[in-house]
Amino acid sequence: MAQDDVPQENRPQDVVPAQGGDDPVLRRRVSDLEREEVADILRDAAGEGRLSYTELEDRLETLYSSKTYGELVELTADLPNGPRAQSVPTSTPQYGGALVESGPVINVFLSDSKRMGNWLVPQRQEVNAVLGDVTLDYTEAQIPFDEITIDVKSILADVKIRVPQNAIVLLDSNPILGSVSEQETGLKAVPDPNAQPAAAKRFHIRGTAILGEIKIKRGPRLSKRLGLT
Repeated sequence: MAQDDVPQENRPQDVVPAQGGDDPVLRRRVSDLEREEVADILRDAAGEGRLSYTELEDRLETLYSSKTYGELVELTADLPNGPRAQSVPTSTPQYGGALVESGPVINVFLSDSKRMGNWLVPQRQEVNAVLGDVTLDYTEAQIPFDEITIDVKSILADVKIRVPQNAIVLLDSNPILGSVSEQETGLKAVPDPNAQPAAAKRFHIRGTAILGEIKIKRGPRLSKRLGLT
């Protein structure tokens, strides 16, 4: 039966076609990690009431069978925090992930959360920590944006943010019986003679510490600075 002969009410409403076209970015293959990043966006959207439970299940099923970046764009085209095709520079495809403007909110309660190693940084990140620990390490991450905004609320919690050595930090702190501090590292990393110098990124960090602590550290972890890893 031709598509035009199928009654409108029987046509699938939520499964959208994969984008491809002539854009090489949209045809790029995606990884399991990138699918998980988009899965978090879909779950957050359902939690906000933007998607019904049935819509969430349908999109997750489509997501985990997706092969290309274009399919991820289609799945989140009607959501505010989804990946956008225009955010990816076609002339410099050095970033392998699905870029997002706002990452999933990191909510920690009596637990800990870490973002370390080679992870893809969203342009905006919100952190809410209560009686827990959060570590955000940007020194080995892929940072496709020049301006990064981080909003942190620490209540009886310990939040550590590690930025690249040459980063420009603009700190707006609001400690309430707590502390917000920026620390300099005493030992720089062993330079890689083959590495190209990276342009300085600007980190806009807004921190509220209520009986908690927020530390901004500069430069790689000790093992990296000593050249052990």
